Amino acid sequence: MAGLEKLIIANEDDSISFGNHETQEKQKLEGFELNGEVYKVKTHNEITRLEKNGRLLFESVPGTTVSDLKLNSDSMSFSLIGSAEDAQVTVELEADEEYTVYINEVQLGKVKSNLAGKISFSVDFASGSQTVQIKKH
Repeated sequence: MAGLEKLIIANEDDSISFGNHETQEKQKLEGFELNGEVYKVKTHNEITRLEKNGRLLFESVPGTTVSDLKLNSDSMSFSLIGSAEDAQVTVELEADEEYTVYINEVQLGKVKSNLAGKISFSVDFASGSQTVQIKKH
């Protein structure tokens, strides 16, 4: 999965794809609207950040390209790829809740979000693109 030509796109299933881990130059796009939500994306090879309605939704260090991000009341899923060996991913969900994180259908374990609703985990790109699913308990 290469970087996207556009910084953020809506897919036919109402998921979104965003970011470009291949660009050296900082890029950003504000005011992308989908289903009444407003998104802002910043991306380059060192960081990719997505905000929804002014709040952090996704961040990776170093930068990644994310595809098919879907979010509902009890789960989040997406695929991602990066140029580095791995990336530290932070997502903001509901505060003080317990979640299970899966990468390529392998359970990493349970994690409790902090008071801001953030959880963090690492994704290894040794075998290429990775699929992440986060489920609320």
